[in-house]
Amino acid sequence: MSRESRIELGRRFRRLHEDGTFLMPNAWNAGSALLLETAGFEAIGTTSAGIAYSLGKADAAGALSIDEALDETARIAGAVSVPVNVDAENGYGESPEAVAECIRRCIDAGAVGAGIEDYTWDPARPLYDRALAAERIRAAREAANASGVPFVLTARAECYLYRVPDAFAESVARSNLYREAGADCLYTPGVRDRNEVAALVREIDGPMNFVVGKGTADYTVEELGELGIRRVSIGGSLMRATFALAERAAAEMKLLGRFTWAADQLDAVDFDRLFAERRGQ
Repeated sequence: MSRESRIELGRRFRRLHEDGTFLMPNAWNAGSALLLETAGFEAIGTTSAGIAYSLGKADAAGALSIDEALDETARIAGAVSVPVNVDAENGYGESPEAVAECIRRCIDAGAVGAGIEDYTWDPARPLYDRALAAERIRAAREAANASGVPFVLTARAECYLYRVPDAFAESVARSNLYREAGADCLYTPGVRDRNEVAALVREIDGPMNFVVGKGTADYTVEELGELGIRRVSIGGSLMRATFALAERAAAEMKLLGRFTWAADQLDAVDFDRLFAERRGQ
């Protein structure tokens, strides 16, 4: 990918965050990314959980290495012509310098956006203290700016996911600190209540991402837009749903010796449409 192409993708991704609400589904490999691009989505995120599962690894702290995550990111970014945002976990290191290096590597892999968590990977002290967490985002911003590629930096406040006391107030305080440190988009995964989502949007000074999962599958993009959400993602949900289908098919074959699931598979011509044509073959 040329530098000019990457700059244009970065500009496109930034514009998506400026107005309205858009859906950025998450892919775990080049094939799933091509399917999503062909469906018409304007941007694609990666899912660290999905990449880990596809490699036979649990979605556990440190199970997926930065090399594994960014190797797959490079394949995804090389397969599609839309902006790609990386699920960069906690930056794969505690220090601001480690996070800055992670962002540089995300850009080298072809991404024009990334999300950084404030989770420490230590259940005994789940979140970095506020000052360090903000400094990590500041270092990420500086690294992105130094690249010369327009880059959307998302900062995640993990308060709800890890049951931090007074998660609402802590999420607001952290998110606004991260915004001041240079984050373009804020993200508080784990919140479900609609009134609380709307309150977070009011109190947090910046565009917000909302992730749809098993417990929030009744939301719609339209409703989230009305609540003030700017970007909607799905994390590892599509990959998990794909595995759920595979698990049901495996049980049917093993227990019943039947193959009813096979009737709904895509034909070879469908894969030609999704893959070969997109690659100009």
